[in-house]
Amino acid sequence: MSEAFTKWDAAEHLRTREDARLYLEACAEEDPGDGSLIRAALNDIARAGNMSRLAREAGMSREGLYKALSEDGNPSFATVMRVTRALGLQVRITP
Repeated sequence: MSEAFTKWDAAEHLRTREDARLYLEACAEEDPGDGSLIRAALNDIARAGNMSRLAREAGMSREGLYKALSEDGNPSFATVMRVTRALGLQVRITP
């Protein structure tokens, strides 16, 4: 008997702002230092919500946000800050 697997998509499981916050926090803790997990988490969170509204609130085009948060994207720190603020989150540095 053969098993069938489907690709797991975090965006399908991020239903609340708290889900998004905890997911982003976990990805930030596990990030290898290049920001790749943070970028991926922001992409998942954006896809779970309304990408067009988020882009508007972040002062970006929808296409620009998709590109910045894509797997090949390399968003600037300013973009990360604008997106996190548009999501109602803050970046904090703690010991």
